[in-house]
Parts: sequence; C-alpha cells; structure tokens
Amino acid sequence: MVNHSIDPDAPGDSYLAFWRERHLCTLTTLRPDGSPHVVPVGVTYDPGARLARVITSGTSAKASHVRAAGDEGARVAVCQVDGRRWATLEGRARVRTEPERVAEAEQRYAERYERTPRPNPARVVIEIEVDRALGHG
Repeated sequence: MVNHSIDPDAPGDSYLAFWRERHLCTLTTLRPDGSPHVVPVGVTYDPGARLARVITSGTSAKASHVRAAGDEGARVAVCQVDGRRWATLEGRARVRTEPERVAEAEQRYAERYERTPRPNPARVVIEIEVDRALGHG
C-alpha cells in the first residue's frame, strides 16, 4: 500500500502549488446521525497558519454541522482532485463570525478563485485547523 501522507508542517512546493490552483473542492462534515454530508465548496489554504477556510452562509447545513460539535470543533475534511492528482486536508473546524476573519477569508477566496464572492450579510467562515494532509501527484 502506498502512503499518501504529507507533513502538514512541510507540505512541499508541488502540494502547495496545487492548493493555489483554481479547483472546485469538497467539504465533508458529519450529520447528527453520523452520516457524511459532502458538498462542493471553494477552499483556501494558509499553510503558515495551518488553516483551511470555507466561506458559507451561517444558515447552511455545513455550518450547522460544525456548530453542533460545540467548542471542541468538528472533524472535517476538504479535498480537491484533478485527474490523478488529489489533495486532502483534515482537521478540526469551527464556525467564525468575526468580521475581520470573514473579510480575510473572502479576500483569500477572491485571490484563489479570481472573483469576488457575491455579497452575503449572513456569511461566516468555517476555519479548519489542519492536522493531517494527504495527497498524490
């Protein structure tokens, strides 16, 4: 079996370059019954802070699933794939509502996806404290 683990403290140039490319991603959270909820999202990755960010409406199911985990946060995964190349970031997620955190997430999204997110007064950011990275290619 091939080990696809990546050191989150030193992920490597090609891994980081892949996370800077424009790709649709998925976010996996867990519903209250434990079943996975997988949705398409835009993700930004800040390796220096070991944070992945997903902007969303505060009323979304994904935000509700993360909030339901309480102060400890929810275990989640974000993933992107392009042919045989793929990358996954796992960690503990929390919903953040502070305007400066939401603004930073919006700015990072605009840089990666080359478009400004549409206005949303209910926007929050799901911040994922990355503790595991996987990938291939």
